[in-house]
Amino acid sequence: MEKQLIQHIDDETFETTIQNGVVLVDFFAEWCGPCRMLTPILDALSTEFQDNATIAKLDVDQAPKTCNTFQITSVPTLILFKNGEQIDRFVGLKDLETLKKHITQIL
Repeated sequence: MEKQLIQHIDDETFETTIQNGVVLVDFFAEWCGPCRMLTPILDALSTEFQDNATIAKLDVDQAPKTCNTFQITSVPTLILFKNGEQIDRFVGLKDLETLKKHITQIL
């Protein structure tokens, strides 16, 4: 079994998590089917980029403050940050290659 590399964050830890380096945050919900389909893709990204980028998950039902700040209206929504600055946003299920390409471009 692989070591879990995905960070689970919340309103309290969000800001410190995105401040340094490249961070992809998955805004998800437990009840969301496409969010569950995204899990193996995020696992693959976390393994591939474990030394260069952080992959994090934020449960929208548990983090209303952060979701309001970033105007999250659909799940899954993925936001790519570099040193705390939003670089890109994806709404809906995205494939591994698309996400890899965008992460690699900002490393």
